[in-house]
Amino acid sequence: MILDLFLSSFLLSVVLMGIHAYFGREIVKRGIIFTDIAVAQFSGVGIAFSLIVFHGEYTYAFSLIFGLFASLLIAISQKLKEYSEAFIGLLYALGFSLTVLLLSMSAHGMEELKKLTASDILFVSMEEVIKTAGIYTVLGILLYLRRYISGILRELSFFALFSITLASSVKLAGVLVVFSLLVSPALVSLLLGRGLVFAWTWGSFWSFLAIALSFWLDLPTGYSLVFFQALVGLMTFFYKLLVSSYFHAGS
Repeated sequence: MILDLFLSSFLLSVVLMGIHAYFGREIVKRGIIFTDIAVAQFSGVGIAFSLIVFHGEYTYAFSLIFGLFASLLIAISQKLKEYSEAFIGLLYALGFSLTVLLLSMSAHGMEELKKLTASDILFVSMEEVIKTAGIYTVLGILLYLRRYISGILRELSFFALFSITLASSVKLAGVLVVFSLLVSPALVSLLLGRGLVFAWTWGSFWSFLAIALSFWLDLPTGYSLVFFQALVGLMTFFYKLLVSSYFHAGS
């Protein structure tokens, strides 16, 4: 039973890492980091809305609608690129405050908010892992086919596929877990000059370690994942900074 729980939660983290590493690298390279957490947070608003208005029905549909809405706003904000990061930051603040306001109407609102922030992925079923892997495989094929289109349609398709991905992953893992999986492995791979496969392998390794330690020490799995991914991302950043400073001083 314990091995089943560990296996399903680890496999889910590997599946999540696969497509999120790709999106993370694209977002980091574009310099619009807040996009990750803003769209994820708006997917969370959709889930909170469905919980309050429809008692938890249609969560995926509302998560997708709100995520697509946020993505559309961010795509439009790129026309004023020098201020777009501030716009995206405010969009995240709006989404987070709206989530709290909606969930404050429920007796179990704070518990739901905790799950939306970093869900405990230990109890995800193997069927859910397989279903998520299937969805992400289709999305991966669509991402590949994007190379055959151009212009605004190419840009909109990126954000649309990003929103569909987050509508699924936020419901399973929570906003902070998704954000950490998107940014940390992508940042490390770019800092070290490595590719997508490295980001996937690196992120999966640290997810494995975080899940194993959360089992051993009886810690919340979601927050353990966020902690480890964030910590190794920050440490790699400072490592790169020190190496860069050393060679700069020596030249």
